[in-house]
Amino acid sequence: MKSHLRRIILGGIIYGVAVVNPIDNFWLEVALFLISFIVVGSDVVWRAVTNILKGKVFDENFLMSLATIGAFFVGDFSEGVAVMLFYQVGELFQSYAVAKSRKSIAELMDIRPDYANVKKGDEIVRMDPDEVMVGDLIVIKAGEKIPLDGRVVEGVTMIDTSALTGESVPREIEAGNDVLSGCININGFITVEVTKEYGESTVNKILDLVENASSKKSKSEQFITKFARYYTPVVVIIAAVLAFVPPLLIEGATFDDWIYRALSFLVVSCPCALVISVPLSFFGGIGGASRKGILVKGGNYMEALAKAEIVVFDKTGTLTKGVFKVQEIHSVSLPKEEFLELTAYAESYSNHPISLSLQSAYGKDIDQKRILSVDEIAGHGVSAVIDNRLVLAGNYKLMDKMDISYSKSELTGTVVHVAIDRQYAGYIVIADEIKEDAVAAVESLKEAGILKTVMLTGDSKSIGEKVGNALGIDKVYTELLPADKVQIMEDLLKEKSNRGMLAYAGDGINDAPVLARADIGIAMGGLGSDAAIEAADIVIMTDEPSKIATAIRISKKTLNIALQNIVFAIGIKIIVLILSAIGLASMWAAVFADVGVTVLAIINSFRALHVSNI
Repeated sequence: MKSHLRRIILGGIIYGVAVVNPIDNFWLEVALFLISFIVVGSDVVWRAVTNILKGKVFDENFLMSLATIGAFFVGDFSEGVAVMLFYQVGELFQSYAVAKSRKSIAELMDIRPDYANVKKGDEIVRMDPDEVMVGDLIVIKAGEKIPLDGRVVEGVTMIDTSALTGESVPREIEAGNDVLSGCININGFITVEVTKEYGESTVNKILDLVENASSKKSKSEQFITKFARYYTPVVVIIAAVLAFVPPLLIEGATFDDWIYRALSFLVVSCPCALVISVPLSFFGGIGGASRKGILVKGGNYMEALAKAEIVVFDKTGTLTKGVFKVQEIHSVSLPKEEFLELTAYAESYSNHPISLSLQSAYGKDIDQKRILSVDEIAGHGVSAVIDNRLVLAGNYKLMDKMDISYSKSELTGTVVHVAIDRQYAGYIVIADEIKEDAVAAVESLKEAGILKTVMLTGDSKSIGEKVGNALGIDKVYTELLPADKVQIMEDLLKEKSNRGMLAYAGDGINDAPVLARADIGIAMGGLGSDAAIEAADIVIMTDEPSKIATAIRISKKTLNIALQNIVFAIGIKIIVLILSAIGLASMWAAVFADVGVTVLAIINSFRALHVSNI
């Protein structure tokens, strides 16, 4: 892109010197214009030639080359260079708008395991996951990725499943539990019996899903290419007919006169108003969106977003904060403050997200002298003696284990049951918080013309439906793995109209396959994973879901401006082309129909930059 810009600047300077031309020398003027043309447009002419050799004759490169070289033949050197210069500026804008190229998804998918520690007798052998067989025993240390799907045969640990399910709370794993590849072992040492080869493992399936979904990606073909496919051969044929047929059929007609008309016709027919103003409209929209914290990776994605009918959301990190906080404190006998204090003290020795959220809710320093003993009961909770009082805090299994009767009402979220001196004292509900603007986001989407909103989550049915109902989501799917999300996405894609589009918004590695499969993938960029950001077409840099509706409104405005430019440019072109063909349009009219229309279309395009009221 830098070399492109340098050529435009250098060619523009030489062109400016040629226009001023303080030395009254015709051949010097011609030489300067020719050098400027070569500097600015040689790559366009070269692409036209190479495309012709490949059998692709009629494209915008061919028409640009023919029209500008034609301008040189009719003696309008300035026009020939100016048209090419304008065209290259438009190409530069378009290149800049889509230059946010993506890296290979495989390189970004951090969940791909590098090795597996295979147990061979009394030795541990590091092997490639591809070489590990079903039935082999592998050991996973704290901090390592789980390389293959399997069943735990020994050990207790916490695993981070966020890469697969999007859930922020680690999962407790013990002997007999199944584990999935791609998860991370947090703190324990476990031995796992492999149940699936690497080719069938969850992590490999996710990678395949991303790659296959990318190949299915529906992309709008650029309007100019479609237009030029029909427009270019028609105007070239008409120009050839104008140049050679009338002198043969009309008495007194000269080849010089009609060749001049034909070349003027080609100058007028140059679609530079379209090839500049249409991409520039989208560039303006992309620039305006960036001011709102919305990164759009190309004009085709903005065009697609303007036609969105269905918007699908991931839950954790997209509509919710992905940070767990105490939502409800229910104490049976003690004051809430004392109840929370004893629970926070009991959990103070753990770095588990639930423990940290309890300590955060307590909000005071922990006096370790008050804690006489702490005993962690794997998979259940903790037993602690605080101020000579026995405090049991954990899940329902801890209450069952200690034979303590407790409230079994249906609660949404992670529930910490607490017993003090073996008497049930109450419970604390910890759950993910809904983002402040999430409700407004869903309402704004419906106001923007979205027909259906959907939420997909790996969370439980109770949690998913509670969040969906609170936000006014039309349809909620829960307890999903990445493969389930892709299947649901396939079904939802069938519900939209032929011209409609489906957008998906997510933030985790587990969302990458769905982001790639959707017509428009939208990633939360502030806290989202690199894989999701790279797989997406649009990135919300502020993590605010309400910006999705803003992006849709900007895209619709941008598309309207682009359509205005198309209608205006084609309409003027057709009128002046007819006048040129019958000899009623001078070269000045040709210049207006080309450069003048281009300038007016560009000015209209700049409106797309103004998004302050959107």
